[in-house]
Amino acid sequence: MPATHMRPHAIAGMITRLNDPHYARWAAQIHRTKGCRQPIHLRGRIDHIDRATGELLHRYSTRHEPDGILHLPCKTRRASRCPACAETYRADTYQLIRAGLAGGKGVPATVTAHPCLFVTLTAPSFGIVHTRQEKDGKVLPCHARRDAPTCPHGRVMSCTARHGADDPRLGEPLCPDCYDYAGSVLFNAVSPKLWQRFTDALRRRFAKIAGLTLRELRQHLTISFAKVAEYQRRGVVHFHAVIRLDGPGGPAFPPPAWATAEALAEAVRHAVHAVSVTVPASADEPARVLRWGTQLDIRPITMDGDLSDQTVAGYIAKYATKAAECVGTLDRRISPLADLAALPLREHARRLIAECFRLGELDELADLRLIHWAHMLGFRGHFSTRSRHYSITLGDIRADRTAFVRTEEISTGRLPLFDEDTVLVITEWEYAGKGYSAGDALLAAALTGTALPALTAGGSDAR
Repeated sequence: MPATHMRPHAIAGMITRLNDPHYARWAAQIHRTKGCRQPIHLRGRIDHIDRATGELLHRYSTRHEPDGILHLPCKTRRASRCPACAETYRADTYQLIRAGLAGGKGVPATVTAHPCLFVTLTAPSFGIVHTRQEKDGKVLPCHARRDAPTCPHGRVMSCTARHGADDPRLGEPLCPDCYDYAGSVLFNAVSPKLWQRFTDALRRRFAKIAGLTLRELRQHLTISFAKVAEYQRRGVVHFHAVIRLDGPGGPAFPPPAWATAEALAEAVRHAVHAVSVTVPASADEPARVLRWGTQLDIRPITMDGDLSDQTVAGYIAKYATKAAECVGTLDRRISPLADLAALPLREHARRLIAECFRLGELDELADLRLIHWAHMLGFRGHFSTRSRHYSITLGDIRADRTAFVRTEEISTGRLPLFDEDTVLVITEWEYAGKGYSAGDALLAAALTGTALPALTAGGSDAR
């Protein structure tokens, strides 16, 4: 940031920090957060006590840290809030997905021989929106129609523009008054239930193929998956999923001979068309039966083809750090009392949020919690999920990282080497805020080579 744009109190705070005798330790803490924009502040201590004698072997206390606090990364998955922590989440998700495709991290390499597909499930249409399509490297007109009809609101349902990739009109309805905003937010709200019913239908289909009951199927076949939700520019989610066939017990066992990639593709097509979710009628809304969209993409994953394990893992990991930003909404909850017109929202997103508020007031739809999830345009599910047998967990990866850091701390003498069976570890922590003061934000950005962190009232200025 140019000096002319720096606020005087920020410069004063930066100078004060640089002249602090504990600056080196503060800088070391900031380096350990790896560029986190909104680090968490903790206050407390850790005691290592000999179980037999009660002797205090070692104590760490934040009383000896700068400002009496310890900075820890916020660990958010959202790139819009903290790019540094989201990158760690993305890398962990990449390792999780790839281990289920190529083996490693406890998953046997023989998993590469198991039938595996990359499947994309989409949402139905809720109205014509501006799109960008390419053919043979050329951008096609959006919706060019010679005899385009005129909608009841007087708009011609045609667009001859060749939209650029960053055109703000992408995803916007050609006629907002014709667009089914209620259907859009309701689909988002029930899409996790649709996914659950899809996986159930997938198992039932394989049981029928094999002439088995569902209980008997578990003794022959395990259907493993990992999936991520992605927002389309029009404001609805679709799911990308890796679906793999294993033997009973998971990836260490081969599936039966009849469980082939072709059988899996057929079962996916059947399950997509077989499931639906009914949204009950209310005084203001008719009952709706919501299904997956007609567009269904099923592709095999190959270790040496265009759709390799690395490509798929990278694709899924990228969307695991995103939310609804591409639609033009906010990455935080919005109060139903807020003035939507005053918020920095795209008009399409504003109308979707307003529809969440309207539908959320209906008693029949209270279970969907549309008001609570209005900033997510009705979607309230987990962005990335995996079945129990797919591969390792994010917790396993984080535990490995913690163990590595602990080993490093012991080797440098910052932590004592002790036997966990003979030493009692007692911890006492309390939350003390988050973020940076204006001066600390400038220094943190310079130390870590990142963009300026977010400033919060709970930052270092509160000391």
